Amino acid sequence: MRKNRDNLKRPEQELRIFRVRALLAVVVIIAMTGLLMGRLAYLQVVQHEVYSTRSEKNRVRVEPLPPTRGLIYDRNGVLLAENRPTYNLTLVRERVDDLDATLSLLVDLLELPDEEAEAFRLRSRQRQRPFQPALLMSDLDEDQIARVSVNRHLLPGVEVEAQLLRYYPDAEVMAHALGYVGRINAQEMATLDTGRYAGTHFIGKTGAERFYEEELHGEAGLRKVETNARGRVLRELGRTDPVPGKHLTLTLDTEMQKLAYKLMDGRRGSIVAIAPQTGEILAMVSAPGFDSNQFVTGIDVASYRGLQENLDLPLYNRAIRGHYPPGSTIKPFLALAGLAEGVITPDRTIHDPGFYQLPNDSRRYRNWLRWGHGRVDMERSIAVSNNTYYYSLAHDLGIDRLHDNMSAFGFGQRVGHDVFGESTALMPSREWKRGRFGQPWYPGETLSVGIGQGYWQVTPLQLATATAVLANRGQWVKPRLASRIGDTPVPDRVPETPPDIEIPNDSWWDRIFSGMEKVLSGHEGTARRTGVGLEYRMGGKSGTAQVFSLGQDQKYNAEELAERLRDHALFMAFAPLEDPQIAVSVIVENAGGGSTHAAHLARAMTDAWLLRDREPDVEELLEAMEDDDA
Repeated sequence: MRKNRDNLKRPEQELRIFRVRALLAVVVIIAMTGLLMGRLAYLQVVQHEVYSTRSEKNRVRVEPLPPTRGLIYDRNGVLLAENRPTYNLTLVRERVDDLDATLSLLVDLLELPDEEAEAFRLRSRQRQRPFQPALLMSDLDEDQIARVSVNRHLLPGVEVEAQLLRYYPDAEVMAHALGYVGRINAQEMATLDTGRYAGTHFIGKTGAERFYEEELHGEAGLRKVETNARGRVLRELGRTDPVPGKHLTLTLDTEMQKLAYKLMDGRRGSIVAIAPQTGEILAMVSAPGFDSNQFVTGIDVASYRGLQENLDLPLYNRAIRGHYPPGSTIKPFLALAGLAEGVITPDRTIHDPGFYQLPNDSRRYRNWLRWGHGRVDMERSIAVSNNTYYYSLAHDLGIDRLHDNMSAFGFGQRVGHDVFGESTALMPSREWKRGRFGQPWYPGETLSVGIGQGYWQVTPLQLATATAVLANRGQWVKPRLASRIGDTPVPDRVPETPPDIEIPNDSWWDRIFSGMEKVLSGHEGTARRTGVGLEYRMGGKSGTAQVFSLGQDQKYNAEELAERLRDHALFMAFAPLEDPQIAVSVIVENAGGGSTHAAHLARAMTDAWLLRDREPDVEELLEAMEDDDA
């Protein structure tokens, strides 16, 4: 038994095992210590520069400094677009641990409705440069700022930052001409110079703000700051100041713009006024307008839907994109084309029985005066707006010569130098119709074009420009909105200005002008009531454009038609005849005759510009229009 007990206990063997284990433990400890020391040496010596740089980046941050956007003034120094201090809510995604939870907390704190909350979340995920703050919300009020600030410890990566925000004092009146700025979207971000737009949340969207974006924006700067572990700025280590945008001085006259908008009196349409000798756009109104300030901060869903669904289309810029048949306003241009092509002479007369017929065609193309004007020469044809004369003239010219001569005045092309979003409208031709419909051009269509109907479409800006070229006796000056960029004047004649219109006999201009003067001052003139009391010589031409076509024997009766099916009223004019200072085009949708509903508005614009010491009585003018209509 004792022998077995001795066999179980072997001190020498146990001591040997212990020594082996202890040796292995020492080796492992030494190896791990060596490994740790080697790793420490590698990090501290070999990788010193790498981790030193990373540490510095965690402590030192480079932040972009957005430039101050240039201001916009009218021709008289009236401020049209300014920058006001405001507070924006921004988020840096890379500093947020749980983006969804952070956004949900912000939505609750700001008490956003569901539709706005969705847009809020979309903005947070918009493509940005790394560590570039995304703009979540603009123009925070004091209550919103307070709620975010109290919960700041729960919102890492979220900041309330002070910034200048665009503001338009006369937003509704200037909305279409001036345009507006808005948040940079994903498509714009993909094409912008990210360095130049670092820290910038807004960009010009429409109008002059869009066209002159590069000049107005400026150049971004940067600053180097030291931060703590939470990313809070402790101190500024250095900076490169941003270069502010250049100030822009426009040719617009605020008082003329306000007058034009007031004259529209809530109706749909447009008024454009140009200084013929310089091409300066004095007024360019599209009515109705809208509050462009809503788009700067981000218009709410309900308000935007209301603008989109409004039947009057307030967002639509009628001045440069509205397409209207020019009606009889183009008769002076056609008469000039007939003279230039040798088709007519100033004294050639026709007999008007109240209609015109093409050879071997029984259809009658009627004059607006159904029993006719009798014997008509060129000047009288303009004064009384005789259709038969221009049916005959258009037929003799043919669509090819008619198209080329009217294109020379800017019809069917973009005429503005710096007008963003302008439409070409349509000056029809034989080739256009074949390409569009695959059909030949018919002689009857030429007659329709001859009185400004059919396929022919113009914009109010085109009509005002053509009137200015006519007033200049064929000299082209492209209309422009800017007169000065910073301290640099914008030249009157820019390189892409079309060639001047050459007329063989200079006295023909006088004969055309005489016919236009008789429109307002002659005893038969279609707008003779508008010309009562004129203190200067004025030439003009009324137009009435059909919204739909009448049958050969149908008679137009506005009272039997829905309001939006009634004729458009047009008028174009310039004054004074001997030294034109202003050219105007007026289009009032579905208002009826141009000599009644548009001529008075053109007269008010020329009065305001030429008789500047007197303020037009708009109420009296509108009453006079109603009396004429009655």
